[in-house]
Amino acid sequence: MSFVKETTEIDLGDTSIENIFINDFMPMANGTYVKVYLLGYKYANDKDDNIEVNNETISKHLNIPLSDVLEAWDFWEEKGIIKKHKKNSENDYDYTVEFLNLKQLYIKNNFKPINNKDENNPVNNIEQNNTYTCSVEDLVEANKVPSIQKMFKSISDIIRRPLVPNEKKKILEWMYNYNMTSDVIVRAYAYSVEKKNKKNASYVEGIIRNWYDMNITNLKALDEYFKKQDEKFYRYERVMKALGFYRPASEAEMKAIDVWFNKWKFTMDIVLKACENTKKTSNPNINYINGILKSWFEKGIKTVDEIEEKDKSRSKPKYTRNEKSTKVRTKFHNFDQRTSKYTAEELEKIVRKRNSNS
Repeated sequence: MSFVKETTEIDLGDTSIENIFINDFMPMANGTYVKVYLLGYKYANDKDDNIEVNNETISKHLNIPLSDVLEAWDFWEEKGIIKKHKKNSENDYDYTVEFLNLKQLYIKNNFKPINNKDENNPVNNIEQNNTYTCSVEDLVEANKVPSIQKMFKSISDIIRRPLVPNEKKKILEWMYNYNMTSDVIVRAYAYSVEKKNKKNASYVEGIIRNWYDMNITNLKALDEYFKKQDEKFYRYERVMKALGFYRPASEAEMKAIDVWFNKWKFTMDIVLKACENTKKTSNPNINYINGILKSWFEKGIKTVDEIEEKDKSRSKPKYTRNEKSTKVRTKFHNFDQRTSKYTAEELEKIVRKRNSNS
């Protein structure tokens, strides 16, 4: 005698998600990162060994670029709730994702003795007061994460000098203590330099603390805040991002952007439409976009719908075959030649007379 359970052709199973993820980690991430985590977690709990899943599968299933999937895993690894294990492959994105047990992480983070550190995971290096202090070992490990490397480089570009180790350690502490994403940390530095002309870490930490108190921990929430509180800074950031630049706008670039919105009264939709034209050039810059928008302003374009209608080139040929060409007359054409005073017979007589005399 044996017992068998019927299987279904359609996946009608259940996937249990820990509340720690929903309460603590999901609010700090954008929707795409959450979807990638949940689908990957579902596949990790799938009992069917015949199903082979990779990052390309998730990309197709969610209908998002592969780069978004890879960025999502970098983000969750940065938060310390997954680990990536590289396979023996030439593809950088061919790796196994290990989902860490969040309950176990919570216990380690809150109920372990002070100074009892897990050096292999920087997120576990948290004291009983729930304040994370970055160690040298943590910094070494964090420097191996691509998204962390990118963040440090972006900040160095903003403050126009390399970050020192102590600054990097402080930044990592902000990320964990304030639940901030690396993108928000970069924006905090950009905001501090552009708006306040401050480059020191203490001032930036004050900005981050204020954002944390306002529950601003991801880019979406930050963009909404800037739309309401600091529209000019939001414009600068949005335009630079549309051009593919992840650095603050220069003073000259800010002046040009101000003209687009304040003098020419363009909306963000029209400006972003102009930025799309950078695909036609290998060197996108503010001057290139300024030329496009100036042309649209002179043509009276006010909406995106009017661009295609009014921005058509109406070049006419200089002349057509059917047109009568006008002859250009010079002083030689105005000269009355002598032959016009004689008839053909008179000219023949003159020639004969000259021949007889010669």
